Amino acid sequence: MQLNYKLLENPQELKSYRLPQYDPAAIAEHTKQKPQWMHYGAGNIFRIFPAVLCQRLIEQGLMDTGIVCCESYDEEVITRCFRPFDNLSIAVTLNADGSMDKEIVGSMAESLTMLHDIARIREIFENPSLQMVSFTITEKGYAIRNAQDEVIPAVAHDMENGPKGCKHFMSQLTALCVDRYHACNTPLALVSMDNCSHNGEKLQNAVLEIAGAWRENHKISDGAYEYLSKNVAFPWSMIDKITPRPDEKVEKQLAADGFEHISPFVTAKNTYTAAFVNAEKPQYLVVEDLFPNGRPPLEQAGVYLTDRDTVNRTERMKVTTCLNPLHTAMSVYGCMLGYTLISKEMDDADIVSLIRTLGYKEGLPVVTDPGILSPQDFIDEVIEQRLPNPFMPDAPQRIATDTSLKVGIRFGETIKSYVAEKRSLDDLAALPLAIAGWLRYLLAVDDDLKPMEVSSDPMKDELQAKLAGITAGKPDTYQGQLREILSNTAIFGSDLVAIGLADKIERMFVEELAGAGAVRATLRKYLQPLT
Repeated sequence: MQLNYKLLENPQELKSYRLPQYDPAAIAEHTKQKPQWMHYGAGNIFRIFPAVLCQRLIEQGLMDTGIVCCESYDEEVITRCFRPFDNLSIAVTLNADGSMDKEIVGSMAESLTMLHDIARIREIFENPSLQMVSFTITEKGYAIRNAQDEVIPAVAHDMENGPKGCKHFMSQLTALCVDRYHACNTPLALVSMDNCSHNGEKLQNAVLEIAGAWRENHKISDGAYEYLSKNVAFPWSMIDKITPRPDEKVEKQLAADGFEHISPFVTAKNTYTAAFVNAEKPQYLVVEDLFPNGRPPLEQAGVYLTDRDTVNRTERMKVTTCLNPLHTAMSVYGCMLGYTLISKEMDDADIVSLIRTLGYKEGLPVVTDPGILSPQDFIDEVIEQRLPNPFMPDAPQRIATDTSLKVGIRFGETIKSYVAEKRSLDDLAALPLAIAGWLRYLLAVDDDLKPMEVSSDPMKDELQAKLAGITAGKPDTYQGQLREILSNTAIFGSDLVAIGLADKIERMFVEELAGAGAVRATLRKYLQPLT
């Protein structure tokens, strides 16, 4: 079978699949005339979450347009995963009981790349019907400054030269909004759906800093800047759905069903992707209801529409306490202990003790209850259902990616709460273990003292250089190399030396250098099993 519109004309061949209850070709044609929703970052979580939400709304008769999908980074995702398949995708939900729910998603009405389709993208931005542009481009996609808080060269070029010929995506996006101002002056919502703290604020800060430079350099008018600052909204959101890379077991099932040309591949930009996506069933999307040009009725598809404070509390609950810290802590230790699956780690009593202590004992006492979701219920679901799911092929090596960008939120915010509430940092065990474990992991040597690959990270080379001279298995090679890292507020959000937590982290780190098995021994030393 070939995944395309023609296949949908023969539903008897797809009896085990949920099919679009509408004509995707008709939806696509209507979307071209009256686009409402555009999305940047056509990756896995988008195709199995926001795109499926849109499909549900179309099926209920609540939307008559789909989503225009755009790629600003890796055009092969569009040219090889979308266009050959009439922009259809296969979404596979991996249930904890071993079953798979398979669905053909047809809500992706058009697929474009910034490199080759900018004229069409500009046309869509200039259409008053466009209500929202959403994003899943990862946290680093919004960064226009480096770790030293310096404007990166591409953005500096764009700030100086104005909206024409921009190099950086944030500049290109800002330029498209300026084009919309000149074409129709109609409001718009730019909605980050990335899994990072204050995502809407990150997007807004990037756009307005670039636009402010253009105004100062007389590249745009005061009116254009005012439009961006007052008529373009930047709703905050919280998204949660574990979506690992396409799995071989799923590929084999789809091939057994008769599908051809759906095998995963790696793009030239090192994106591992396929025409199908697999993910867990639990999912949450909480969005600030701030849409000045209207919006799709997302609440009818299970999205929580609320105020910014509630979004912030919900995001903070997940990112600082109930999921993300557990993921990061277990990923670095899982890599060192030889695991390649998150679910297998949940059979390891030491790792389970680490994340239960981190979540229940150290995190929940300072978590803010968002009111719409129970932190206790959320973390229960994470530990009892989501992480142990044996059919979720998620790897600690994937979760360990870009950890330097994450620890300030995932661990740093809890530390700040302890300091603010005058709680004793001496009571913390799992949290300093998580930080010590990350730094030990950066030595690229596992707990058997064998070489180990460290996942990509923008600060990887810099941090490893600061750890130079430390040898796993030789604790006496530690000569205070961590102090500069632990005092870096840009990484942790606090100076861990100044607040008195660094000594414990250093002690744990040195103990993890003692020899083969020292990483596990250190976990056991500082943690008591929690049931």
